[in-house]
Amino acid sequence: MEDVKLQKEMSNFYKLLSDYSRLKIILSLLDTEKCVGDIEKEVGMSQTAVSYQLKILKSGHLVKFRREGKNIFYSIDDSHVTDIVKITIEHIKHQHEC
Repeated sequence: MEDVKLQKEMSNFYKLLSDYSRLKIILSLLDTEKCVGDIEKEVGMSQTAVSYQLKILKSGHLVKFRREGKNIFYSIDDSHVTDIVKITIEHIKHQHEC
């Protein structure tokens, strides 16, 4: 992958995480998959807002979903996303300790 294309994709990845609503959703999915209703309650957003943000996160390959009957469960797309978020948390906590 050429450098410019990689840099643009990296920028888009971080833009997805820079939105507070999307970040709250990602954080709520770090350890387990959830349906929209559970995410809605946890992050304090309407179902419409959660669904909209999940659509954006899904198109950016940060979350994925699986269908079980009429229910749709969302989870982090892959371990790289989880790792990046957890490393960021560790970095911020470390900054506050110093």
